[in-house]
Amino acid sequence: MTLSDKPKESEQLHNTEYDYLIKFLALGDSGVGKTSFLFQYTDGSFESKFVTTVGIDFREKRVSYRPAGVDSGRAQRVHLQLWDTAGQERFRSLTTAFFRDAMGFLLFFDLTSEQSFLNIRNWLDQLKQHSYCESPDIILCGNKCDLEDLRAVSTERASECAEAYGLPYMETSAATGHNVDKAVSMLLDLVMKRMDEVVDKTMLPAQFGNRTEDGPKLNQGNPEAESSGCPCC
Repeated sequence: MTLSDKPKESEQLHNTEYDYLIKFLALGDSGVGKTSFLFQYTDGSFESKFVTTVGIDFREKRVSYRPAGVDSGRAQRVHLQLWDTAGQERFRSLTTAFFRDAMGFLLFFDLTSEQSFLNIRNWLDQLKQHSYCESPDIILCGNKCDLEDLRAVSTERASECAEAYGLPYMETSAATGHNVDKAVSMLLDLVMKRMDEVVDKTMLPAQFGNRTEDGPKLNQGNPEAESSGCPCC
């Protein structure tokens, strides 16, 4: 899949002509780098001074999407809304209200913070309860991979956790931009493939993936992921 900016993006954001409006939600503990990641993705910039997100904020970006292996035809015009959520518990009731409207999720933990890694399960429980379906599209991001000397969570351990929950895993850096575009691109590809399976592409997220007792769960990669044996529990 290729994902690229259109020229003069600031002008394009005011252009109502697009094929899809896609909403992504960034989740994770406070301080894991959600805001910095989104600024790096939309603006290509990084602010080293940490500012805690209060409640909800969002960024926008217009991109062109073409499925992998498809070289002909017009690329799809996608307007991305990337919602940034506060990680603190006191904002939890506010942020969960946005879960059902999101079509995909970027779940972050800080590679230098053991606790943020352990809290992955709590965030997945929240998603299972509040998102539009029990198996939404999620990319697990281990952020701050540039701080190798401060690393508290190994790549192997994080990968095992992601595999246990059936999630794609990627190590990212909001500071250097490493894998930032790739993570969003991967999530968009998953969401677009899911939408292709829906006949009516104008359906809202609550209808776009119906809850079902027989459908796949968040731990579809390993039925034992909910046990204490999961490396992130």
